[in-house]
Amino acid sequence: MQTVEVAQKLVDLCRRGENLKAIDSLYSKDIVSIEAADMPNMPAEMRGVEAIKQKNKQWIESQDVHSVDVSGPFPHGDQFAVMYKFDATDRKSGKRYDMEEVALYTVKDDKIVKEEFFYKM
Repeated sequence: MQTVEVAQKLVDLCRRGENLKAIDSLYSKDIVSIEAADMPNMPAEMRGVEAIKQKNKQWIESQDVHSVDVSGPFPHGDQFAVMYKFDATDRKSGKRYDMEEVALYTVKDDKIVKEEFFYKM
């Protein structure tokens, strides 16, 4: 697959709320994920597909997502960007918030090998 094909498949799956399916089918087993900052109980940088799946499951379990808008992909060589806009409520605090996030993905050998997140809350 070309980078554009990987990008479009990721966007299609995320628009349907099938993020874990995207990880299973499109991510390298050695994926590197870099968040903008360390979070409680979660370092900014994580490695390996199982760690990334666990991070996603933790987020899904801790948030009530009211809506998500997925824009893109925006391809550039072996990379592509996707913009996400969330309206969610943190289950623990009950606080509702809007979040915008840009994700930059790097593709090698038809798999996503790196994801980097930039966000505004």
